[in-house]
Amino acid sequence: MEDTHKQTPAIPRSVYLIIGILLAGAFVSLLSNTLLNIALPSIMNYFELSSPSTVQWLTTGYMLVNGIMIPTTAFLIQRFSVRGLFLTAMTLFTLGTMLGGFAPSFGILLTGRMIQASGSAIMMPLLMNVMLTSFPVEKRGGAMGMFGLVMIFAPAIGPTLSGFIIERYDRWDMLFHLIWPIALLVLLFGFIKLRDHKESVAIHLDSLSIALSSIGFGGILYGFSTAGNTDLGGWDNIIVYYTLAAGFIGLLLFIVRQFKLEKPMLDFRVYRYPMFALSSVISIMMNMAMFSAMLLMPIYLQTIRGISPLDSGLLLLPGAIVMGIMSPITGKLFDKFGAKLLVFTGLAISVVTSYMFSQLTLSTAYSTLIVIYTLRMFGMSMVMMPIMTNGLNQLPMRYTPHGTAMNSTLSQVSGAIGTSLLVTIMTTRTKSYVESMVSEAAAGLPAQPTGEQLQQLAAEVTPQATVHGINDSFMVSVVLLLAALLLSLFIKRTSPSKDKNPETAPAARTPQVKRA
Repeated sequence: MEDTHKQTPAIPRSVYLIIGILLAGAFVSLLSNTLLNIALPSIMNYFELSSPSTVQWLTTGYMLVNGIMIPTTAFLIQRFSVRGLFLTAMTLFTLGTMLGGFAPSFGILLTGRMIQASGSAIMMPLLMNVMLTSFPVEKRGGAMGMFGLVMIFAPAIGPTLSGFIIERYDRWDMLFHLIWPIALLVLLFGFIKLRDHKESVAIHLDSLSIALSSIGFGGILYGFSTAGNTDLGGWDNIIVYYTLAAGFIGLLLFIVRQFKLEKPMLDFRVYRYPMFALSSVISIMMNMAMFSAMLLMPIYLQTIRGISPLDSGLLLLPGAIVMGIMSPITGKLFDKFGAKLLVFTGLAISVVTSYMFSQLTLSTAYSTLIVIYTLRMFGMSMVMMPIMTNGLNQLPMRYTPHGTAMNSTLSQVSGAIGTSLLVTIMTTRTKSYVESMVSEAAAGLPAQPTGEQLQQLAAEVTPQATVHGINDSFMVSVVLLLAALLLSLFIKRTSPSKDKNPETAPAARTPQVKRA
């Protein structure tokens, strides 16, 4: 009889080396994702751009390149070695960052940002895949906790770091010059230390799949990000509807195409596994709700309360630190207790704190905001990695690259949809509140107000109306989190399903890594 109590084989030290290098690369690439948000006004003034919609392309374009590139990573991970992919991704990212830092014109800056994004897009699915294939199921929680530390902490500290640099030095290019030396060191270290070999996999990338994926995911991302940008007209912009229509049609054709291919670029058969499907739905709701605080808090703090960018960033910093500390701890707890208890508890905390954010006033104390935001991040730190890892654990090894690519893609898409939804609710509700409050104030005047008086009344009530609009957006995030909370009751602890097509499994086997 087989001994069921035998110890899990020790993980070779060389595996920790490769993961450490990948974590460093992923950290700087994710940090750059949110680093420019606060610097956009400075860049707009420096290059004398006439429209906010133009400078917005630095973030929209970055997101679009990610959305187009990430679906191809399942193919890339199977086709090429970890070393080759990492060095390519870090080279692109480093060159793009250097080009951005020394850009003499906005066009070159935007080009550098796109090159930067093409490298960043490969990093996260590559790291997640190596994590999952290097560790047995019973140790994946701790490993993915370290992944969560990078995935959550790096973008969370971006606004704080950016606010500090812009306020102290008033130089947007410092944001690039801060990153590229670190990226270059990681690239050189990876070139020297990273070694792996694996069987050659004879698969080819379907050009029609690339085209349909680019149209599908690109159209959806651009459509929703444009709808969420009031500077571009929001939902009043006709381009939103054209790009969304093209995106959904392209995505439908892309999915149909994948089911017809013997070796699809992105295999949607991962959704035959119920825990992976459930984890995707909960993750989408979490991503959309998480954007409520990341997006709405800066508007509330800076536009309504007049708090500086640096102080706004500092308010968000304790939450980022808590998430960073909790990610490895949550990973260990996941290994011991599974996902259900953690996810349910984390979502319950997120629901309560999001509701508290829906009760903001013009005088809510700064300290109160810090406590609520930090508790909210504490709750969310108990959800993101456990639910994602639990879903991926059910997939056979050959589906792991497709599962990681799918998760990364959905993260981008749900973020764009969440931004659009919350901004739309905030703007429409604010407008409605302004009209209602002006009418109420005008009714109390002794005479019919003039147009100038109405404009003055509107200006006076707009801050209060905006706070009400922000509160309504937070209430929508409460509804999303409540739905996710109910779904979490159906979570079951998983282990890899039996691979019914084992002859294809070597394509996704753990790469054998050796020390240099």
